[in-house]
Amino acid sequence: MPIALVTAALEQAVQWRYGTAGAVAMLLISVGIKAGIPTLTSIGAVMLAVLVTPPAVSS
Repeated sequence: MPIALVTAALEQAVQWRYGTAGAVAMLLISVGIKAGIPTLTSIGAVMLAVLVTPPAVSS
């Protein structure tokens, strides 16, 4: 049960910081891990990485 609480808190923090796209990324990661589908986990991780990484070139 404590793992579920930590996961819920992390999802809330990501959604607050990165919006709906961050929540979808966390949802994909958690569903992929629980269902054992590495494709979903990878897609969620890439989405989250794109959101967290700043742009390389600023205009």
